[in-house]
Amino acid sequence: MKKRIDSFRYAFRGIADAFSEQPNIRIHFIAAGIAVLLSAFLHLNTTEWCIILFCCGLVISMELLNTAIEKLCDFAEPQRNEKIRIIKDVSAAAVLVASIVSLAIGLVIFVPKIVQMVSNAD
Repeated sequence: MKKRIDSFRYAFRGIADAFSEQPNIRIHFIAAGIAVLLSAFLHLNTTEWCIILFCCGLVISMELLNTAIEKLCDFAEPQRNEKIRIIKDVSAAAVLVASIVSLAIGLVIFVPKIVQMVSNAD
């Protein structure tokens, strides 16, 4: 049981390390917080909530993996190296793709509800 508890402790420490060292992870957490607040305000249904939460988790997970890959690359090759640059760029691109797709999904879910809410207020 102690090993299981320790594994959670290590995972939370990893989140804290990334949060303290990576400005992008803080941006993603803020965006996720805004998405959750907006979801509550707009009274999303269960399916919409699941989609929004999945998108938030996906982007944050991708950012954490990107951070781990960058740290590993810097450790393995401290000098400038074209192959390492490509690895780091592709890793960052994965975060970008997840972020863009999540933003598009958020717009598909949120915009119609906001438009409806504004038109009902008139």
